[in-house]
Amino acid sequence: MENNIYELQYAMDTFYFLVCGALVMWMAAGFAMLEAGLVRSKNTTEILTKNVALFSIACTMYLVCGYQIMYGGGYFLSGITEVDTAAVLGEFAAREDGFQGGSIYSGASDFFFQVVFVATAMSIVSGAVAERMKLWAFLAFAVVMTAVIYPMEGSWTWGGESVFGLYNLGDMGFKDFAGSGIVHLAGAAAALAGVILLGARKGKYGPNGEIRAIPGANLPLATLGTFILWMGWFGFNGGSVLKLGDIGNAHSVALVFLNTNAAAAGGLIGALLLGYLFFRKADLTMALNGALAGLVAITASPDTPLPLVATLIGFGGGLLVVLSILMMDKVKIDDPVGAISVHGVVGLYGLLVVPFTADGTSFFGQLAGALTIFVWVFGASLIVWLIIKTLFGLRVTEDQEYSGVDITECGMEAYPEFTTK
Repeated sequence: MENNIYELQYAMDTFYFLVCGALVMWMAAGFAMLEAGLVRSKNTTEILTKNVALFSIACTMYLVCGYQIMYGGGYFLSGITEVDTAAVLGEFAAREDGFQGGSIYSGASDFFFQVVFVATAMSIVSGAVAERMKLWAFLAFAVVMTAVIYPMEGSWTWGGESVFGLYNLGDMGFKDFAGSGIVHLAGAAAALAGVILLGARKGKYGPNGEIRAIPGANLPLATLGTFILWMGWFGFNGGSVLKLGDIGNAHSVALVFLNTNAAAAGGLIGALLLGYLFFRKADLTMALNGALAGLVAITASPDTPLPLVATLIGFGGGLLVVLSILMMDKVKIDDPVGAISVHGVVGLYGLLVVPFTADGTSFFGQLAGALTIFVWVFGASLIVWLIIKTLFGLRVTEDQEYSGVDITECGMEAYPEFTTK
């Protein structure tokens, strides 16, 4: 009878991991639709190609070497196709607290859950460099980002290793439950390095410093993408509990889902209200980014706040993302989808508010973790971008940018019926 309980526990936690991983994988569709909606129609095919290709590259490179760097042990050489049932049951039986202890689940489910996080981090980069970067330059960077840069900082945080043997972030009271810093700030740092070298889109900024809006082609798609991301975030945060099959952890998963939803709603309301104060219009793009900002903000610790506090954390993220997007334009950092603000600035904010709700954390530890992630990812990415720029170039020609990268990079248009021959 006891073995049956343990087998059910193993099956439940493995299945829960797989379902949450599938939700996170679905976020790839959200990023693709959001970015396709916020770029101009002449650049839609290329942004979709980037999103589907980067997901495939991330899955492959993390299998080849990323997982080993992050967690150690040669995953794809370890006989993962088999499971030792007796060993698993023995691990359960050896516990003093029985099945209510830490998670025991299939190693294959763990890899699947981790690999979709890598793809999420890389997806952040694609929108920020949209409409003027060479497709193959972007994909070359994706190889290095998903194989080395992200796994290395992941090994210092979720992997529990010391940073180059100098200090351990866990000992400093650093907490990043599901990746406000490890995933989102990291993706934004890589994007920022690329955008600085790439420069702004032609016509975005005038000769006298004026800022010219470049509207996206399809706001229904952008809205759909936001809702897909919102839904996928339940797997992103909920799966990071790492366990479902007992009363305490089941309640924790439910609380994480509740707080995740509350923060997204708060973020959208905050951005919508502040956008109205600034523009006297209900700015849909700011509202969408506000929802995403709320999600990013709560991701560092969705398991500890009361739901109303989670709403306020999200609300603060929504306010911050509007201010950040406006500031990025002031300093001429051209980010077509607001990714650096949503995932970077608000990712930092999410890390820094953790000590207000989570015991055992410290502001110093959160700041140290944020700086470690940013300095490593930004510095390593800048070097990689520079190498790619030197060897192949980063930016399409001015004529190609004017015509749109769909034709020049992919040889087809997303909306051919709009073309007159």
